[in-house]
Amino acid sequence: MNDIIKNIEAGQMKESVPEFSVGDTVKVYAKIKEGNRERIQIFEGTVLKRQGGSNRETFTVRKNSNGVGVEKTWPLHSPFVEKIEVVRRGKVRRAKLFYLRDRVGKAAKVKEVVK
Repeated sequence: MNDIIKNIEAGQMKESVPEFSVGDTVKVYAKIKEGNRERIQIFEGTVLKRQGGSNRETFTVRKNSNGVGVEKTWPLHSPFVEKIEVVRRGKVRRAKLFYLRDRVGKAAKVKEVVK
């Protein structure tokens, strides 16, 4: 029974998923369906968390839109996520960045990794 479930889940996973982690600024290209039309909408923000594993893995991205914080959570292997593009790498010391919800302006920024 367990092997059957693993085979089904392996078939649903994407072949190529970019390397990104918590604190990175990413652009998520998401498919939006409006009536009978389909278009791609870009959502750019900071990754607050990644959770789960296998094909159930999700990630949450937060951005400020007109002074209002907006968070969206996507399944990593969803067919509605066209691609994920890493804009910049962030330097953080924890796995979940929920403290960014309370911060405004420059205090809500994450330091960039210098290579």
